[in-house]
Amino acid sequence: MVTTLLHGTPADAVKAEQDVGPLVLTVDDEPSVLSALRRVFRAQGIRTLQATSAAEGLVLLSSNPVDMVISDMRMPEMDGARFLELVRAHDPSIVRILLTGYADMASTVAAINKGAIHRYISKPWDDQDLVLVVREALVRRSLEKRNADLAELIRRQNEELREANQMLESRVAARTAELQQINGMLDTAYEDLNKTFLHAVNVFSSLLEMRGGAPGHSRRVAEISQETARRLKLPERDVRDVYLAALVHDIGTIGFPDAMLGKPISAFTADEHHRYRRHPIDGETALMTLSQLQGVARIVRQHHERCDGKGFPDGLMAPDIAIGARIVAAASDLDDLVHGSVGEQRQAMDNAKKVLFGSIDTRYDRTVVETLLKVVDDMAQAARADLQIDVRELRPGMVLARAMVSSKGATLLAAGHVFDERMVRQVQGFSVREGVRLSLWVQRQPAAGDPEPAAMQGAAP
Repeated sequence: MVTTLLHGTPADAVKAEQDVGPLVLTVDDEPSVLSALRRVFRAQGIRTLQATSAAEGLVLLSSNPVDMVISDMRMPEMDGARFLELVRAHDPSIVRILLTGYADMASTVAAINKGAIHRYISKPWDDQDLVLVVREALVRRSLEKRNADLAELIRRQNEELREANQMLESRVAARTAELQQINGMLDTAYEDLNKTFLHAVNVFSSLLEMRGGAPGHSRRVAEISQETARRLKLPERDVRDVYLAALVHDIGTIGFPDAMLGKPISAFTADEHHRYRRHPIDGETALMTLSQLQGVARIVRQHHERCDGKGFPDGLMAPDIAIGARIVAAASDLDDLVHGSVGEQRQAMDNAKKVLFGSIDTRYDRTVVETLLKVVDDMAQAARADLQIDVRELRPGMVLARAMVSSKGATLLAAGHVFDERMVRQVQGFSVREGVRLSLWVQRQPAAGDPEPAAMQGAAP
């Protein structure tokens, strides 16, 4: 016999299918016991399923969401201990209660051990005690179920969160890689642009010198000024500005009449002197339109100022003169003295050094002059270690030790240029096309164990 009841009526049975309250399965081979249990639970509004054997109970169990099983211990074919063991195997969360009508402790212990029952109740039972036990067990069952549902919900949410995090991490990694690639491309483009810009300034400086002035003057001043700025620990951007300013510090002379070009300053007429004293302002004006050269323009304007305030065009004193301008001023004057641009006679390097030392704190900054002259000595020492090679022995990776200049003194490649395959081909191709034999000065940096080119072997240090 299999029965499904709520309050014992057909209408109640229909409602039982719709109700979401707890469902109790009672199993006993005595119909009177089942009836008694039904009456107790009906009064409490608890839905019940009833079976007269363990086999019938298993059938109901397999097709209904049972919350609790109350089983008699002593039944034919299968006792309560074995039945509750099968219930536990079916769903460990179902509350299991054993009814026992005889004092068989061995069977009860077996039911506790194998069926892991929640409680056992002796027959005859007290209805109130039975209801309390069932209510307490169902409440605990409900809480455990809710906890299990919450745990499952949290597990699913954590899994979804983990998947979302993985997807986000994947997107972030992809975006980061994309940005790194873009940044790398931008860095490369900026480096190429910066090299092109510096090369353009070098070319422009050479064009200025082709119109007049001492060949290579700007290049030599730029090399000395750049190294002096570095040893004075100027920021790299300021070192760059000093280098560029030295290359174009005489840009204001581009408008000079031909009669002034190549003429020593000491031989200028009064009008020519007036024109000459304006060239720092003209140079600044020419450079101010380029945002990258604002610092350069300031140095160009001030490179004829003196520490004692007697310079031009603004009569500034040392604290107000840009350090870059003080460097370029000393380097330019030293080169002019040695190559004859200041006076009609060229000065030996030792005499030129004495002139600079004698004008410290009046015309020149002491720290700048001391550092600059040390740079000149070191560069001369390093130059003695440079190697002169035939252009046919030029190889990628070699570093140009001295500027490559044209027959008219224009700078073609600045010192420090690192040759790549393209530039090697261009220089060697130029030599072949023009039918001239070129030799270059490169830094002595042979790799360990590598033989020197033939032209280097036996070269004087």
